[in-house]
Amino acid sequence: MISILITSFKEEKTIAKAINSFKKQKGEYEIIVAAPDNETLKQAKKLNVKTIKDPGKGKPHALNILIKKAKGDILIFTDGDVYSSSNSIKELTEPFKNKKIGAVTARPISLDNRKTMLGYWSHLLTDIGAHRTRLRRVKKGKFILCSGYLFAIRNIIKNIPEDALSEDAVISHLIWKRGYKIAYAPKALVYVKYPKNLKDWFIQKRRSTGGYNQINKYIKNPQRMRSFWRELIYSYQAWLYPKNIREVFYTISLYFVKLYLWTKIFIDLNIRKKPLKEIWKRATSTK
Repeated sequence: MISILITSFKEEKTIAKAINSFKKQKGEYEIIVAAPDNETLKQAKKLNVKTIKDPGKGKPHALNILIKKAKGDILIFTDGDVYSSSNSIKELTEPFKNKKIGAVTARPISLDNRKTMLGYWSHLLTDIGAHRTRLRRVKKGKFILCSGYLFAIRNIIKNIPEDALSEDAVISHLIWKRGYKIAYAPKALVYVKYPKNLKDWFIQKRRSTGGYNQINKYIKNPQRMRSFWRELIYSYQAWLYPKNIREVFYTISLYFVKLYLWTKIFIDLNIRKKPLKEIWKRATSTK
């Protein structure tokens, strides 16, 4: 049995596409949608799936509720503002035939226009920063992070820290610490809209990058897949990505923006010691 758990918030315009991308696939599974707003739940109910009204205390809290309700041996996590490829269930669950696999992550695909600066960044970061990095590390048997947009785990994690900024990173580490491997399913695609303006881009990246730096709070001696220095070491790959002069300029711009981002996160977390709730904000242009 497979449980597909969808967390959402004010995504009444996209939740149907998220649900239908799974309902068209074969297999024995249940779909459960959690949302704090009635509009999203109303649209989900039209598609005859299970729904839960969560209290709006954040995504980790909603996931904990969903995990308790799930009947599956395998849990697939995704969001209400993305949709998956028609083979995603099969591709995500096939690796679990190997008992050493505890989690499987999908491949995010940007839906944004590569001709714009932010659109180009989204393609570069998903194709180089995520896809090629996962391929390289899995080949060497190394730890990889699951993508919060779409990933699957064995039903062995019963509770997620509710103040976690990046629940996908926390879950990935919890699985790894239990002695399991994390697999990559590059043919399981999840289609994502990324931020359309710099303000939302910084909001999203501060949350994900800052959340990764928060891992020490929950995991002793965590794996370090992401850091400013690691990004710098493998940055040469980014220079192979541009197709024209405009994209070279966009690549240079990304370097300076990422430097500012990492500096800002270090200051907020280590010097100013800002509360996490001030760092966690919602990017609205991705909806």
